[in-house]
Amino acid sequence: MEFDHVGLCTFEKKGEEDWVEATKVWVTNPKKHPFNVEWLRYSEDSTVDKTFREKTHIAYRVDDLEKASKGMKVILAPFEVGGFLRVGFFEHEDGVVIEFMQYLDDKNKWFNKK
Repeated sequence: MEFDHVGLCTFEKKGEEDWVEATKVWVTNPKKHPFNVEWLRYSEDSTVDKTFREKTHIAYRVDDLEKASKGMKVILAPFEVGGFLRVGFFEHEDGVVIEFMQYLDDKNKWFNKK
């Protein structure tokens, strides 16, 4: 498991954003932020629970998403992003929200997108 980024909610456009159709949210690339911050801006019709939208999350790269999340409460079931990544959001027993990211392709080509 390797640290990837911290995700923060915003209501304003934050520079270069990408659209994630599966969740109806605009996201920035944390690899382009000096402190690995991912900004999330939800559309009005986002499928993401409103309670979750207000929480910060910490993301980790994992080799096996199911194994890493075993026993954790599912907040947002795993889904595919852009054909190269599977992500899922879970809640640890202490309440922290964790995103696990499993690359479906060579992860090294996605890490340094600055």
